[in-house]
Amino acid sequence: MSEQKKALFVFGTRPEAIKMAPVIKQLQRQDSPLTPLVAVTAQHRQMLDQVLNLFKIEPDYDLDIMEADQTLTTIINKSLTGLAEVIMREKPDILLAQGDTSTAFAAGLSAYYHRVPLAHVEAGLRTYDKWRPFPEEMNRQQLTALADIHFPPTASALDNLLKENVPRERIYLTGNTVIDALLDVVGRKYDLARAGIELRPGRKLVLVTVHRRESFGAPLLRICRALKRLADKFAGEIDLIIPVHRNPQVRSVVYEQLGESENVTLVEPLDYEPFVHLMKAAYLILSDSGGVQEEAPSLGKPALVLREKTERPEAITAGAVKLVGMDEELIFNEASRLLTDSAEYRRMSQVVNPYGDGQASLRIGQALAHYLGLTAERPEEFDAAIAH
Repeated sequence: MSEQKKALFVFGTRPEAIKMAPVIKQLQRQDSPLTPLVAVTAQHRQMLDQVLNLFKIEPDYDLDIMEADQTLTTIINKSLTGLAEVIMREKPDILLAQGDTSTAFAAGLSAYYHRVPLAHVEAGLRTYDKWRPFPEEMNRQQLTALADIHFPPTASALDNLLKENVPRERIYLTGNTVIDALLDVVGRKYDLARAGIELRPGRKLVLVTVHRRESFGAPLLRICRALKRLADKFAGEIDLIIPVHRNPQVRSVVYEQLGESENVTLVEPLDYEPFVHLMKAAYLILSDSGGVQEEAPSLGKPALVLREKTERPEAITAGAVKLVGMDEELIFNEASRLLTDSAEYRRMSQVVNPYGDGQASLRIGQALAHYLGLTAERPEEFDAAIAH
């Protein structure tokens, strides 16, 4: 066995923490040839901290960059400055960035500036529209250019990388680590009353989340109008629960449009554990979240995606998810159909999840060891066709 090497994990938001946690835990096991180090930017302070606590991860470095009304420029500048000190002190053998946040892009750029190999977790997602989603699409394309080793979660993400001339030997198809995290948390006992949520017996729960920049303004207003019509049409049958994002551009519209509806409950953003169990309890999910598109099929929950474009087409192709955009009529009609057409609901809820089998973090750990020359054998890759 070669000497122990250092793997530096850099992340700053809740989704990154959720998807990095299983990999960190994998490398913390005694038989791992890699020592994990964790540097958080805290791009999202409170939402990050609750995930760190849930998975019992203690950062080695906390840049604590979050500030009121922060801009993309300040996130990048402060992350680059803080990470330079961390990298120069630790001299990691490899740096891992996840997904497509501004923290991830800054981490990739820092690795490049300091000549540290970069591993990109959840690589190869694309819409090929630089403005949808903004700024994530360009962040992830730039990370592909910077990365030395790529961990696409699905075959279509791998195909995107190959089309962009990434060498196949630098790509390891792993599945998505969000499924590893989800299966961990959904298996824990949790009472939603702890989060102040009471479910009414005999009623179908519709869970809604909306937070993306491209939804702000008129699109969000159309979404809320569709939700209001749903709440009114199925007043005696459904309850809508909406964790409302803290951004004022979201809160003002949601509270104005839906605050008075008897069967709509507006709650503060939920920690990951209660949110997972709320998804589990839901009948139908409407969301513009990338993670929810991956998680809902694992829980057998049909999902309507409130976006014009998605970088996660696999569940749409499989039939577990529908893209309804921000069109009031389409949202209302498709949700109504799933609330009344039991055959269509059953078809969507029984689709095999194309995103993972709960073993992505194990494959990433093996791939890192292979890339760094710590093991000779290339690990087996994820195959959705045989994973279930």
